Amino acid sequence: MRSFRGGFTLIERVVVTVILGILGILAATALPRFISLTSDARSAAAAGMAGELRSAVTLVQARHQATGNSTATRVTMADGTTTNVGTGTRGGFPTAGLSGIGDAMRCESAAACNGFTGSVARGSTVATFIPASAPAACSVTYDASTGLETNNATPANC
Repeated sequence: MRSFRGGFTLIERVVVTVILGILGILAATALPRFISLTSDARSAAAAGMAGELRSAVTLVQARHQATGNSTATRVTMADGTTTNVGTGTRGGFPTAGLSGIGDAMRCESAAACNGFTGSVARGSTVATFIPASAPAACSVTYDASTGLETNNATPANC
């Protein structure tokens, strides 16, 4: 009578080793691509914030000019939201604080704006928006004196 010995044959061992090797190579090449998705996502979110800033500034400035009152310091939007604007050379651009660009973009608070952390240095006309949990270099800025936004966020610094 033959006794049955359990275990794997040499061929089965080779096949398993080859499959594990292939999976290891795939993991080594694919893993870095998945790791960089976080910085890519932050960079894309910052690009969206830059677009939101551009749109808000354009709408507020258009509404300011449509009123015909170049000395007005507040603009009432169509939905009743009021926004502080600069006068004179600032040409109706929203101010840098919560009551300016923050109201125009419907920010939740002075420090939180649509998933971004917002801040304005005292006496500054520049507002800075940083995606949540991102480094400070990954930012979008709004300059109330010129009405321009700058997207500093790239996958490399996010």
